[in-house]
Amino acid sequence: MNLRNVPLLSLHLFLSAVRRGSLSAAAREHGLDRSSVSRQISALERTLGFRLFERTTRRLSPTEAGQVFFDRAAGLLAQLEEARLAAADVVGAPAGILRVSTSVAFGERWLLPRLPAFQQRYPDLTLELMLDDAVVDLVRESIDLGIRLSPSVDEAAVVTKLMATRYRVVASPDYLDASGPLSDPKDLSERRCVCFTLPGFRSYWRFRRGSRDTVEVPVRASLMISNALAVRRAALDGLGPALLADWTIAQDLADGSLIDLLPDWQAAAKSFDTAAWILYPSRSYVPAKTRALIDHIKTCAARGGQATSAGRSGNR
Repeated sequence: MNLRNVPLLSLHLFLSAVRRGSLSAAAREHGLDRSSVSRQISALERTLGFRLFERTTRRLSPTEAGQVFFDRAAGLLAQLEEARLAAADVVGAPAGILRVSTSVAFGERWLLPRLPAFQQRYPDLTLELMLDDAVVDLVRESIDLGIRLSPSVDEAAVVTKLMATRYRVVASPDYLDASGPLSDPKDLSERRCVCFTLPGFRSYWRFRRGSRDTVEVPVRASLMISNALAVRRAALDGLGPALLADWTIAQDLADGSLIDLLPDWQAAAKSFDTAAWILYPSRSYVPAKTRALIDHIKTCAARGGQATSAGRSGNR
């Protein structure tokens, strides 16, 4: 067996096919057609002298030999990629593709408005944003950087806090004109609210002020929505009070499109200590392109997350 003439792409395609369980998914990841991936993996099998996959109509799974080869090859290729990135960082500015994963709402309302300045500074770097409300496996999906929204993050990755998240109960001026203001969180039990469908958002909202004990207020929903951006849209349209993260509605509060109904109170669904967290795969070398974006978004968060004028036009 001689691997000297095996293209590195064939090995990367093999790793992708194992991780994703599909030749088609590996092809999409690398921008190739499925037949090309199949040919390259078949050529790799002929070079190795054994089958790498058990192929059925429903699933692609590695053979025992294929799994052993994967376990060893994955680490070696990761080291080789780190060596390539380290060398590239020495001779030039950050370039290539940077894959970033975060939620749909955070991506649209916070991250996207802060990218024009970053792209202007690094014109040779292409950002690929993976906006998904599901928790994405950074290694499996070949993600360079993830941003998660939760009280804490417990997984095998390097984690650093980007910024704290504060929730607010907001409504439109038209709603307030029709229904009147609130003087206390308990007043919400008499209103029909717009609720996020996640557990903890749809039945009770929690409040505290200063050193007082937490007040838990039952809420009645006139509308329940599974997407935070749509909850914001409903609040803007006067459909009722909504509990939303400050990064979702910062510009709306600034321009008066939404009003904070209880500005003296901290609000939450489950936890008052929710934050946005930066994650990247645990490895000895962090590429310059990843470090550049981390530094940029941390700077934005430290400055209060100010967006460019282009980003503030938003979609309302």
